[in-house]
Amino acid sequence: MRVQYPDLSGKVVVIAGGSRGIGAETARSFARQGAAVAVLGRDGTALAAVEGELRELGAKALGLVADCTDAAALARAATRIEEGLGPVGVLAAFAGGDGYPVPTVRETEEHWRAVLDANLTATFLTVQAFLPGLLERGAGSVVTMASTAGRLPSGSSAAYAAAKAGVLMYTRHLALELAGEGVRVNAIAPGAVRTERTAAVMPPEVQAAVAAAHPLGRLGEPADIAAATLFLASTASSWITGQTLDVSGGRVIV
Repeated sequence: MRVQYPDLSGKVVVIAGGSRGIGAETARSFARQGAAVAVLGRDGTALAAVEGELRELGAKALGLVADCTDAAALARAATRIEEGLGPVGVLAAFAGGDGYPVPTVRETEEHWRAVLDANLTATFLTVQAFLPGLLERGAGSVVTMASTAGRLPSGSSAAYAAAKAGVLMYTRHLALELAGEGVRVNAIAPGAVRTERTAAVMPPEVQAAVAAAHPLGRLGEPADIAAATLFLASTASSWITGQTLDVSGGRVIV
């Protein structure tokens, strides 16, 4: 059964990292709630496809090519979204990736910097681009994308774990800083989620082993993360800020 959040109807929602996987499913979920949705990413073809899906769901939608490590590109996107859809009420800073295992002894400086940029710096720059509007209106919800890799040691790279741990502390710091301004900030920490990307790099036997490491015995689905994002964006969570919602099938309790 799909939960409805009436307060999300008519809201302008931005999904950074919304061209595929978790971000795209989150965009579709907001569209089903009646929100106007802008999706940002680097793949113009994928963004156009998602924008088309959102329009088919009856939503006002906008797909914009923007590298979330590029402050100028994000500033341009923020202006276009406000002009095209209206004032932003919800920001999902979901850009990131590259959590694949790399032994630390073989980690290169180039890869280390790239992973921190793609996850931590991208989160910071995305929030910086849209925060002035939220503060001006004195209301809004920001949801960042962390990971269980930032909560406990795992098979991912040290760079990815460090970046996601940074996202968690950035989220808490920002939540405290903005609590008096009417803007809530929370993080979602997924476990392993079944996406096009994981399917491409994980053979079925590896997926089965990873699923078994989660107490609930399965991989997550993008819809699991989308449902948590809707909750954190809505007034159902109006007294929640600075928190990390673990959506990981119990992974962090073992």
